[in-house]
Amino acid sequence: MLTVNDLTVQFGKRILFNEVNLQFTHGNCYGIIGANGAGKSTFLKVISGDLDPTRGSVSLEPGNRMAVLSQNHFGFEEQTVLDVVKMGHEELFAIEQEKNAIYMNPDATDEDGMRAAELENTYGEMGGWTADSDAAELLSNMGIREDLHYKLMAELSGPEKVKVLLAQALFGSPDILLLDEPTNDLDANTVHWLADFLADFPNTVIVVSHDRYFLDMVCTHIVDIDRQQATIYTGNYSFWYQSSQLAAQQLANKNKKMEQKRAEMLEFIQRFSANASKSRQATSRKKALEKLNIEEIKPSSRKYPFIAFQPEREPGDQILKVENLSKRSPEGELLFGNVSFTMNSGDKIALLAKEATALTAFYEVLAGETEADSGTIEWGQTITRQYLPNENADFFSGANNLDLVEWLRQYSANKDEQFIRGFLGRMLFAGEEVHKKSSVLSGGEKVRCMLSKMMLNSPNFLLLDEPTNHLDLESITALNNSLRDFPGNFIMSSHDHQLVETSCNRIIEITPNGVIDSLMNYDEYLVSPAIAEKRAALNGATV
Repeated sequence: MLTVNDLTVQFGKRILFNEVNLQFTHGNCYGIIGANGAGKSTFLKVISGDLDPTRGSVSLEPGNRMAVLSQNHFGFEEQTVLDVVKMGHEELFAIEQEKNAIYMNPDATDEDGMRAAELENTYGEMGGWTADSDAAELLSNMGIREDLHYKLMAELSGPEKVKVLLAQALFGSPDILLLDEPTNDLDANTVHWLADFLADFPNTVIVVSHDRYFLDMVCTHIVDIDRQQATIYTGNYSFWYQSSQLAAQQLANKNKKMEQKRAEMLEFIQRFSANASKSRQATSRKKALEKLNIEEIKPSSRKYPFIAFQPEREPGDQILKVENLSKRSPEGELLFGNVSFTMNSGDKIALLAKEATALTAFYEVLAGETEADSGTIEWGQTITRQYLPNENADFFSGANNLDLVEWLRQYSANKDEQFIRGFLGRMLFAGEEVHKKSSVLSGGEKVRCMLSKMMLNSPNFLLLDEPTNHLDLESITALNNSLRDFPGNFIMSSHDHQLVETSCNRIIEITPNGVIDSLMNYDEYLVSPAIAEKRAALNGATV
């Protein structure tokens, strides 16, 4: 068990946590949520011991081992991949190093031999005899090929290093596992594997993530950081979100009788329990929900931006036709080739590719920002499109360091300040915040500004390259609802599984040798043997 006692964390005059008391019990997975800047990562640092609290304490049950996902992707450059994984169990790895040093010492004494024998006994009791095979299995399950296991970390790519560090945290089944954004830079298959692994994990997991699908798959509880407090709620993220929304609606309708409110909550819990079958932890979660005290469910103070794309004109029958499109990188690498497809009315496409650079290059060609090396693009005459690029720094840099009102006014036909302020208010820029300089905005604030710019133009076609990057859960949820209800067409790429699964009705994967075009939903697409065969056939084609 991990216990947080009277925890207070303060930076100057700013109080993040004020006398927080929590207990994390064995066998549960806790998802930490909160608005940007609420202190999610700080909370993990305090629990791990990397940051001292202002007051209070964190106590770990004696004999328990804690593992933390390292955020330093360059901290083990001169170590072999397999050793880096085993370093996740510090005591075991230290014993291995000490006994191996004795064996390699030609001048070892009898006393050294006795010490080695003691170490061997302890090593075996700790599971050391299977350490190499266990570490190798973790790596292979994450897609790290066996020929990479004995290479130095410096020889691996960025995404490969992320997987090795994740394997390091998981190695040896720690009693307490702390994971800060573990799905960042992971491909969809590895995210699926990790979700399954954690769903079966017998010990305690505490995770911070902006991936709602992942939180729903693995969490038995949600820890909501709000109003300088951290409160544990039973259920996964979807249950917390929907129940807090229902509680807020009930609070707003003060005329409802208490009995009616309670009946509505009970009905909601029963519906959610019945629909929890997709989760590997459905059984334990359902039992927890059955024990839930209705009074525990509280409305959240979290604010959600208003995101709504409302086209000025309805798209006609001709949307978009792409024929034999290809593009090479400045270094001559073929990013995509022989790409052909036609969009139909109502199509909402999830665009996939092995490399993010290929996706960005494809969007830039569709948006008219760069030229394709070959092929044609034909837009329908009724189509009005807006593009959200993955990188938006150019929109916020330069000589004109405008405040938010002036920045957004550039893109608006209506120049009235009250109109612009109203639009910014919808995106949670209120009061004096509208006078912020555009150059000092955070990543999430910049994306909200870009979404405002798009909405002002009332497009009927959206090009969205990783729209959830830098957004908090509230903004992601609002964007998801908006795209689900959008009456026009869009092409979107996103690592947010739930966004793709609930918003898109067609999937197109671009490769250097052509496309895979499917009307499957995202879950089906990821596990389809037919899709895997098509991908293998394209990868085997001659460039």
